[in-house]
Amino acid sequence: MTLPVVGATAIRQATTFGLVFDTVREALIAHAHGRTAVPPPLHLQFPDADGDCHVKAGWVTTAPAFTIKIATGFYRNAANGLPTNHGLVCLVSAETGQIRAILDDQSLLTAWRTAAAGALITHALARPDAATLAVFGTGEQARLQTEWLARLRPIGTVFVHGRNPDKTRTLCDQLNAQGHRARPASAQQAAAADMIITTTPAATPVLRAADIREGAHITGIGTDMPHKNELPAELFARAALIATDDHQQCLDHGDFGHAVRAGAASATSDTHAGLLLEEPIDRPQDAITIADLTGVGALDAALALAVLGELAQ
Repeated sequence: MTLPVVGATAIRQATTFGLVFDTVREALIAHAHGRTAVPPPLHLQFPDADGDCHVKAGWVTTAPAFTIKIATGFYRNAANGLPTNHGLVCLVSAETGQIRAILDDQSLLTAWRTAAAGALITHALARPDAATLAVFGTGEQARLQTEWLARLRPIGTVFVHGRNPDKTRTLCDQLNAQGHRARPASAQQAAAADMIITTTPAATPVLRAADIREGAHITGIGTDMPHKNELPAELFARAALIATDDHQQCLDHGDFGHAVRAGAASATSDTHAGLLLEEPIDRPQDAITIADLTGVGALDAALALAVLGELAQ
């Protein structure tokens, strides 16, 4: 039998926002309740090429298949007219070990599940009346986080902070063309927003804890390897609530782990993001909340299986 290889075009046609949101939400809840198997991810760094590679496996234990995913980020590619991110997902039977399909998604599923997870937890933890959004970073995830969050709640002004002024203006133009009110901002201006999402490969914090206003929510999605660090440790000391998508991963190589090692948070001060999606919280208006998302392999497995199910119809 020929092994099915599904390309990005077919995956785009079969996938809806609703499918991704629902699948990611349920997978995060399953993970919070221990109904998943997620081994530690494998990381490779390529300093000369300014690149990295992640290999993640995951399984929702009630599902008939698990996945092994390769996702790469090579950050000089844009200068050569190439996409920054690439990847594929291998779907394997949890009953026989046979490979069921290769999803040659060019990292689409990773991008979508990351955007959905960030949007879901930001929406759940931000104040109901939070209106201004700041994104740190100018790449694909900065755009997607804005687009996907806007599907869950109204957004007023979008502040964009990036190291490169040209890329910052380009992202603002893209968001404005979609009907958002986006404008470039300094790090201090962006840090004063109601909702903040950091989407960078930074090795040192991209904002100052003192610039965060009371009542703000911050979601960090860029610290997915031990050498990365987007959020300052002092910010965790100010937080009334810290959410993590995977406790051990975030402790090992997330911003939460950096804060714990700095003595700004205890190793048991976090709450599973899935629990907060399952049961909405009653947050004080002046509370600062943080979500540290390092990417969970079980989400890849759930989404790949859901997409394959749509393709089979």
